Amino acid sequence: MRILLIEDDPQLGDGLTIGLRQAGFAVDWLKDGHSADQALQSETFDIVVLDLGLPRLSGMEVLTRARRRDQSLPILILTARDATGDKVSGLDAGADDYLVKPIDLDELTARIRALTRRSAGRAAPLLMRGDLTLDPAAHVVTQAGLVVELSSREFSLLQILLENTGRVLTRTQLEQSIYGWHDEPDSNALEVHIHHLRKKLGSDLIRTLRGVGYTIAK
Repeated sequence: MRILLIEDDPQLGDGLTIGLRQAGFAVDWLKDGHSADQALQSETFDIVVLDLGLPRLSGMEVLTRARRRDQSLPILILTARDATGDKVSGLDAGADDYLVKPIDLDELTARIRALTRRSAGRAAPLLMRGDLTLDPAAHVVTQAGLVVELSSREFSLLQILLENTGRVLTRTQLEQSIYGWHDEPDSNALEVHIHHLRKKLGSDLIRTLRGVGYTIAK
């Protein structure tokens, strides 16, 4: 899952970026509204975490422009404790949820997962195929009732494939989902993750369509 974090406070932004990456998300962090507006027009993200008090272009304007472009991705706004008006204005402008600073990382990750489930039209939090179950909220994968240990990248890759069961995803789509701008994966990193998933979960789970991409069949 790829998150666009827009926060101009260097300490908070750095802390959230580290924490969200440790939770298994790919995070791209921008520090001003103008750069964020440009990124939203040229890149694909699963969710936006948006501070409202930004330089160059306000967070409210970033939100308003995104909705005017009919961008429907979930947007979670960050507000100051006493900024009740910002909460109301943000929700009225099209934000899906808000969190009040100081930010609790566990609550933020739970809100992110809930919003992306809702956006994907899944009320149930579990992703299942046969005896395989992935729980995004608990960050746990089980097969035949037994817990399977996955790295954060493997978990994210399996999640995006299960969310798109029956669809073929290209290499670019998968890499954009599990890596941020500043990640520098090896040229064969995706193939290595696929190999590890097949070794842990079965060689027939993920199909390769040579020259096209990867899929988990229905």
